[in-house]
Amino acid sequence: MALPFARSWRFCRWGAKRYAVAAGEARRDLFALPAGISFKLEEKTAHSSLALFRGDTCVKYGLVGLEPTKVALNVERFREWAVVLADTAVTSGRHYWEVTVKRSQQFRIGVADVDMSRDTCIGIDDRSWVFSYAQHKWHTMLADEKAPTEGIRQPEKVGLLEHEAKKLSLVDVSQVSVVHTLQTNFQGPVVPAFALWDGELLTHSGLEVPEHL
Repeated sequence: MALPFARSWRFCRWGAKRYAVAAGEARRDLFALPAGISFKLEEKTAHSSLALFRGDTCVKYGLVGLEPTKVALNVERFREWAVVLADTAVTSGRHYWEVTVKRSQQFRIGVADVDMSRDTCIGIDDRSWVFSYAQHKWHTMLADEKAPTEGIRQPEKVGLLEHEAKKLSLVDVSQVSVVHTLQTNFQGPVVPAFALWDGELLTHSGLEVPEHL
């Protein structure tokens, strides 16, 4: 039986906007503060198997999930995969955030275009860029192609760093070091994106970028 564990991720870039995610309409602008992007998870994008809590900063997977008839219908909700997006889009610059993973052995974390299809999963199409953890191994994922990520196990905290050079980096927070960097091709605003098939993800945003990263 897999043992519970926790870890945390971070992202980095300049300039952010709060979005009504799928529609791409800005709800309010955020100044490029040193603390970086601050966001919550967007309930109306969450698949029916996911439940948000702690003020929409955390998400929990349920095998059965919510009864579909009790979930508000809208075009922004993911219909086939256990995915949820954040409500704030990155438009430029450096930002930094963490995700603590609790009791999960299968999840994906990264960024996605604000208007990516709600009938697919992050990492499957070419409009999302993620690091995937499954079967005790890390991989990068883009357009359903996987590449192994070496040099990291199950640290208590892990981070994702996204920046203006269009690179997404996996950060070992315990060592304050970059483990792997994924070259991306962002064409427009992207949002933090999450998928999980067990356990919980707890997000921590509005953080300063660690020194030396």
